[in-house]
Amino acid sequence: MKRLVIFITLIFPLLIFSQIEIKGSIVDANETIVWANIILTQPNSDKIIGTTSDFDGNFTLNAVKGNYTLTVSYVGYTTFKKEITLENNINLNTITLQADTNSLDEVVITSRKKLIEQKPDRIIFNVENSITASNGDALDALKVAPGLQVQNGVINMFGKGNSRVMINDRMLPLSAEELTSYLNTLSASDIKKIEVITSPPSKYDASGNGGLINIVLKRGTQNSWKNSTSIIHNIDTYNFTTFRNSLLFNKNKVNLSLSIDKTRGYIRGEEDFQVYYPTSTWDIDINTKDHKKAFSGRILLDYDVTKNTTIGVQYFGNKTNPDISDRSITNIYNTSNTIDSLLINNGKEFDERISHSLNLHAITKLDSLGRKLSFDADYFTYDAEKGRNFRTESFDSNNQFQNVNLSALANSIQHIKNLSFKADMEHPLKNINLSYGFKVSTIDSESGLDFYNTISGFAELDTNVSNSFKYEENNQAIYVNGSKKINDKWQLQLGLRLENTQTEGFSLELNQTTKNDYSKLFPSLFVMHNSNENNTFSLSYVKRIQRPAFSHLNPFRVYVSSNTYNQGNPFLQPSFNNNFEIKHTYKNKLTTNIFYNIMNDASGVIFTSNIEENTQIVTRDNFFTEYTIGLGQSYIYNKLNWLQSQNSFILVHIKSKFTKPFDATPQNGLSYIAASNNTIKLNANNRLQIDANYNSKAKSNLFSVGDSFSLDLGYSSLFLHKSLQFSIVFKDVFATSYLNNLESNVNGVRQVYGQNRNNRYLRFSLSYNFGNKKIKEKNRQFGNAEETRRTN
Repeated sequence: MKRLVIFITLIFPLLIFSQIEIKGSIVDANETIVWANIILTQPNSDKIIGTTSDFDGNFTLNAVKGNYTLTVSYVGYTTFKKEITLENNINLNTITLQADTNSLDEVVITSRKKLIEQKPDRIIFNVENSITASNGDALDALKVAPGLQVQNGVINMFGKGNSRVMINDRMLPLSAEELTSYLNTLSASDIKKIEVITSPPSKYDASGNGGLINIVLKRGTQNSWKNSTSIIHNIDTYNFTTFRNSLLFNKNKVNLSLSIDKTRGYIRGEEDFQVYYPTSTWDIDINTKDHKKAFSGRILLDYDVTKNTTIGVQYFGNKTNPDISDRSITNIYNTSNTIDSLLINNGKEFDERISHSLNLHAITKLDSLGRKLSFDADYFTYDAEKGRNFRTESFDSNNQFQNVNLSALANSIQHIKNLSFKADMEHPLKNINLSYGFKVSTIDSESGLDFYNTISGFAELDTNVSNSFKYEENNQAIYVNGSKKINDKWQLQLGLRLENTQTEGFSLELNQTTKNDYSKLFPSLFVMHNSNENNTFSLSYVKRIQRPAFSHLNPFRVYVSSNTYNQGNPFLQPSFNNNFEIKHTYKNKLTTNIFYNIMNDASGVIFTSNIEENTQIVTRDNFFTEYTIGLGQSYIYNKLNWLQSQNSFILVHIKSKFTKPFDATPQNGLSYIAASNNTIKLNANNRLQIDANYNSKAKSNLFSVGDSFSLDLGYSSLFLHKSLQFSIVFKDVFATSYLNNLESNVNGVRQVYGQNRNNRYLRFSLSYNFGNKKIKEKNRQFGNAEETRRTN
């Protein structure tokens, strides 16, 4: 016994130190693979050494010296095998799994991917597999992406609020109308996928209550090229046509992507607005003819300086002229509900918007252990010039002209410049995968309004309405993020981001300067438990900030007609959101999540009225705290080889609490959304798409809104050895997807609003591709995305 103890004492340390470490990373053509199976086996031995890949696709195994067979497998991919001899620690670097070609399209490898994929911290919408999304623009794709709502130019993550938009991991410093205009010029056919990131890690900017949306563009495969030319025609009350061409080139050390997009035509817009004053009711109908005149282009160029270092440039530019001709008729009813008088407003708006986004980046791999350093420098400019000429005339109940209520010309400008620089380091250690970095950003915004009264026939400057506003903002941020695979069942990720912000706004008319200076911490937590091969659980927490859009800080009065205007608030403060989520996934098909969000110092739109002057005013303020709790479920059905069905249901309860005195009642209640996306394969060259989406009536802070339903039908056919594609889409078949019954009641005045902007239409598209048709994604975004979103 004594000899045995001595033997074990001498040999055991040798056994420990004789263990050899095998490291590597598992990816496919597009991204890292989580939960891939990695095993080591030896000839004539039943012993198996195994593990699974972690969040970042990395794995580590330990074994004694010898000859082994390494096997890597994952559902939907061809099994990878490699004979290895272990003598010293070894790093296998990146192992790329190939998609199983027995179940994929023979020409485009990714064309048979799931339409919607569930990942631990995000939902992936493969745009190229959606007939109803492809051949439109980026905004069309977002409208049918799971869990998103697009209304009035605002992109929301359902139940979580406004979301920030990135392109190739770079934030767009645009918001509301400007973001919508920008996305309208980006072709959906250039988009590989859309990532709806519900729990963004600390690496990303903390801005955006509703998480992040990352638009990933296509990229050509090694030693290949592809050109795609498309023409798309949309038919509604008015028509518009879009021409697009894109080129992907990848040869040796050069990876190039070029794209141009030109649109001409018109779209219809309808709005209705009812205001219930104590002694009268105003019923306003607005009809618009919006000019779609846009030209955009993008260039992405990456060059491999060495095997480990890549430098690149990315440029997006667009010019739009969304001129508008509008006519509104206001019927004014007395207490007897008969027409007392009418106001007729005719307006014409001339608009030009030009934006340029330039990114310079460099990525270098420092060693074979996975350390990687990247730099991004971004420069963004946005210039808008708008002229609005309108005239409001008053008529009696017999439609007899009475007088000119107001005639005016309003000329406005806005110039925004944003410069940012960031650095990111991926630093894997023995026990933890560490990443850290910093970002600095500066924004200069200048806007002006010259308001001329033209009722006399001459343009007379009205200094009471004209104004100039300057705004400066500086941001500095640092972050650290760590992830660790504790064992085969547990993974943990922790992050912390510190952001410091200084702002200064100056109004010339008010001779007033508003300053703000604050520093905030934004923690994040993500825990995943893989209980068995069928069940995965996760828990996440993230804190976010919602900074005001630049236009919302602008104190200008922007008149729509003689009795309606918008006015910004230079005293708006950022709001903060704490997001909690628990998620369960069963067999990668059924996903259930429960989420809870608390939004503090929240700001929102306030519809108010001046009863004495019968004026409708749209303002903004920080006036409420909002509590949101929700339950969501999504199910993927793919048991039939000709049908792929993605179905989701989200139930949400919102409770608002006013933090300022209001003559109004908070709107609280339940709402839900149900969606089904179905792709039917008729044969190898023909597909049908049937998408349905229902949003129930909903309530939040000051507002309630009516329900909406959308049914979209699509058909796609391939010709000429799949080089020519024809598709037809019928959007919103029943014309029931528009915003309706947006209602509020403030200071005893009830207001109801509705809007329908070209929701129902027919789209015909023809695309011809030549060259190599295989694609892979380019996953990079602008480093100044947060600033772009807020631009107005």
